[in-house]
Amino acid sequence: MFEKISENMKKRMSYLERIDERDRKDGTSRLQRLRQIPPETGKFIALTASNCPEGEFIEIGTSAGYSSLWISLACMERNTKLKTYEILQEKVKMAKETFDQAGINNYIDLIAGDAIEHLEKINNISFVFLDAEKEIYEKCYELIIPRMVSGGILIADNAINHYDTLEPMIKKTLNDKRVDALVVPIGKGELVCRKL
Repeated sequence: MFEKISENMKKRMSYLERIDERDRKDGTSRLQRLRQIPPETGKFIALTASNCPEGEFIEIGTSAGYSSLWISLACMERNTKLKTYEILQEKVKMAKETFDQAGINNYIDLIAGDAIEHLEKINNISFVFLDAEKEIYEKCYELIIPRMVSGGILIADNAINHYDTLEPMIKKTLNDKRVDALVVPIGKGELVCRKL
């Protein structure tokens, strides 16, 4: 899968990695920063997504589309589409540029808006990558898990570096009889939940 990353995709990934690195150093405000995952997390979510059962692929928090690029590798392999949601218009614009330049529009359905308003209408969810404002994680979790197929995977980013904020939700998932869950110490920490 990774050897099939196109030159155009590599260029866009490098471009976004440079912006993200600069934003973290120069005092760019939190909302304006890309706040994207590191490459090792990208590989982890791509590998995980590629092994999920049949069903809908969802991403909550597109930003400039960096994590979507990684998930799209699994989509290409499986001939499916990723529905990705972004609420900030300037990031929607950047994500569109990302998908155009990487040549992956056939595998991405970019939705400008709040994912919470759409999740109730989606069933047969197979894979979810959740990387948005931490305050909505628990609400997203409660909307997603009942709509997820058996064996489906939800991955929530920032489970270690935002542990103080996410602790109630993480503890809830670890004790939820509907899922098997654990925190994987890769990148900023990934909460991985598998629907039973």
